[in-house]
Amino acid sequence: MHDPLRMAIGVLAALFIGVSKAGFGGGLGMLTTPLCVLAFGGRDAIGILLPLLCAGDLFSLYHYWGQWERKNLKYLLPGVVVGVVVGVQLVGRFSARELNFVIGVLAVVFVLFQWCKEAVFRAEGRFDPNHAIGIPCGVLSGVTSTFAHGAGPVVSMFLIPQQLSKVAYVGTTVLIFTWINWIKLPFFCLDRSWFDWSWMPEQSIINRHTLLISATYLPVVPLGVWIGVWLNRRFSEKRFLQFVLAATLLAGLQLIFNFR
Repeated sequence: MHDPLRMAIGVLAALFIGVSKAGFGGGLGMLTTPLCVLAFGGRDAIGILLPLLCAGDLFSLYHYWGQWERKNLKYLLPGVVVGVVVGVQLVGRFSARELNFVIGVLAVVFVLFQWCKEAVFRAEGRFDPNHAIGIPCGVLSGVTSTFAHGAGPVVSMFLIPQQLSKVAYVGTTVLIFTWINWIKLPFFCLDRSWFDWSWMPEQSIINRHTLLISATYLPVVPLGVWIGVWLNRRFSEKRFLQFVLAATLLAGLQLIFNFR
């Protein structure tokens, strides 16, 4: 892929991170990973995106400070830590093509979930969070987030039945993903050359190369957050989300089937 196109995709992904972190366009967050994989390759894309996601979390916390249900952390985070450790171990065992395939499958599953979630949860009563559901959801969130920063559907399945207000839902999502991403960060930076631990990847997912690329796109993230907050207060996201889901589906199918 030519550098100008790669740079354009990187700018778009960083902008999407900010917009989605601000609570507008729920599918945008998942779209960033397959787009970056198409531009940079699976392993590099995961490493490039995480520092940008962490930056987006900090800006989003500022806008939604205190507007969350903190109790969800105690149900999800124990499982998240386990899931991240498992996910980091598995990432190192996949080839580039296999990793692309997994990320593509997660993207397609995300779209299918978004299309059917309202029907799934419409008949359910209000759900009170608990460890019995929270810990398995946390483990799955940690694994999918490690592979593709794609824990959105799992976290949504845990939060939507609680019937939170829109602001509380967005604020709680921001809080949860801040913790998930910052839990991942040290694991992404370590490799076996630091500690002789067989479960660590041979090479770190975040390295000098990926950090330099992340730094290039970092200024775009707060711009995206500001745009997302502005859009969230003024526009309906229904039609926009339909476009995002279609784009995510196409990107996922490309990663799965590797069309030429």
